[in-house]
Amino acid sequence: MLSYLLLALGLTALILGGDWLVKASVGLAERWGIPPLIIGLTIVAFGTSAPELVISLDAALDDAGGIAVGNVVGSNIANVLLVLGVPALISRIQYQKSDIGDSIVLMTAVSVVFAWQLMNPPLTKTDGLVLIGFLVVFLGMQFYKAKAHADEAEDDYHDEIGDVPTRMPVILGFLVAGLVALPSGAHLAVTSAVDIAQQLNVSDELIGVTIIAIGTSLPELATGIMAARQNNASVGVGNVIGSNIFNLAAIMGITTLVVDIEGKAMAHIVAFDIWVMLAATALLVLIPLLKLTIGRRIGTLLLVLYVAYLTTTFLV
Repeated sequence: MLSYLLLALGLTALILGGDWLVKASVGLAERWGIPPLIIGLTIVAFGTSAPELVISLDAALDDAGGIAVGNVVGSNIANVLLVLGVPALISRIQYQKSDIGDSIVLMTAVSVVFAWQLMNPPLTKTDGLVLIGFLVVFLGMQFYKAKAHADEAEDDYHDEIGDVPTRMPVILGFLVAGLVALPSGAHLAVTSAVDIAQQLNVSDELIGVTIIAIGTSLPELATGIMAARQNNASVGVGNVIGSNIFNLAAIMGITTLVVDIEGKAMAHIVAFDIWVMLAATALLVLIPLLKLTIGRRIGTLLLVLYVAYLTTTFLV
């Protein structure tokens, strides 16, 4: 029971730490007069993924590569089935944007390349460089789009992160709290997850694609629910596509640049979870391609599929 409590505490520290760090960094950037376009594309983009990044790095450095990879693969699955499914029960999600076609192509490409890398272990610095290449392309695309809609950039990131501190003492307090909470929460979550895996006699990967992945996806889920309650759930498809690209290109790219991940740590993921991730990616492609409206029926179906996945992953 203690391991579960420590895991919950670690995930809570991760989520809060990431939020504090982003708000402090944005507040500091705004005081220094950094353009909103740069803030949105760098500080916010990287900061909101800080929990996933630090937990994958900590897991890989602690020789728990299954948690590092499982966290990303499981998060991408949860983004499609859970983060889109729950808000759809509150408000209909309808494809509206016409400028995410290139992001869909990039998401599909990086997903396929990452799957190929997993099937040809180990994950090395070369693999990391390839993934970082996708990240550079993605940021370049986002920069071009944001520049074309410069007036919307500031609203976009403030809508995502909420109010930010403006007084320097508060900014510094948030910054210190975030820098302490993130690594501490990551280490606590990883060590607790390993303990739970040993207690249940299951692999680290299994805990990574389920408990850890759900925990690190909670901020995206909360954002989706809030948007749905404000009848703005349609932004969800674009956000999920961007998050899935960032998870693979940035988080796994940076992690594998720092430390190699051996194939034995990913056996379960290669055999099952990566295929579910690719299927979820294909489903995510079909939604804007067919201009589908995700109402309660499809939302319920997505959640049923996610429950089925969680159930099956313990049996494979």
